[in-house]
Amino acid sequence: MDTLLHDLVDPLNAVLFHFGQDAVSWAELLGFVTGALCVWLTVRVHIWNFPIGIANNVFFLVLFWTAGLYADASLQIVYLVLGVVGWWEWLYGGEKRAARIMGHAGMPHVAVLAVLIVPATWGLTIVLGRAHDIAPFWDALTTALSLAAQWLLNLKKFENWYFWLVADAIYIPLYFVKVLYLTGIVYVLFITLCLVGLRAWRRELAAVAAADRAGGPAVPGQPAAPTGSTAPASAT
Repeated sequence: MDTLLHDLVDPLNAVLFHFGQDAVSWAELLGFVTGALCVWLTVRVHIWNFPIGIANNVFFLVLFWTAGLYADASLQIVYLVLGVVGWWEWLYGGEKRAARIMGHAGMPHVAVLAVLIVPATWGLTIVLGRAHDIAPFWDALTTALSLAAQWLLNLKKFENWYFWLVADAIYIPLYFVKVLYLTGIVYVLFITLCLVGLRAWRRELAAVAAADRAGGPAVPGQPAAPTGSTAPASAT
């Protein structure tokens, strides 16, 4: 079993080129590509953001484990599980197992998540510190923010973008400190795409609200069918 796993993972650790002190492997490069594609598909309200995001988790799991960032690697498993849950939610999480539609989380929901980030950060800081993480507090904070963002994304709530923006702004210097320069740069791209996503989702919700006032039948953010069609809004 160990030999099989090694044979599967070893090619992903092959160094393609050096970017400063960062020896960029296939895992980091594919993490760059799938990460950017995942966020773009999220902007497009496309269901394929979830399988691409799961692939991204796998690549980053290999990358972080190889780099000795075991806490970061373990967290990819949590994100992978949440990605599977979100995939199901978008397809069957609506009324009567219908596809989930886009909407707002509401201030009470956002406030509860914001409050929960505090104890989550505190607890994770302790865990990551014991795991000899090089930046336990910041890793804990970004993890808590990302989990909150993923929760809202799974429920197809507009406010997920605010949590991603804050998390990504912290991730950028964090990955540069960890000498993962390419990954740090991709998070700069993520912030840009998050701003695009914020605008695109807001525009779609506003269009649907206008259609509702006019008596139209519009449905916000209906996910793309598994065949690969996209949602009405186009702009992560």
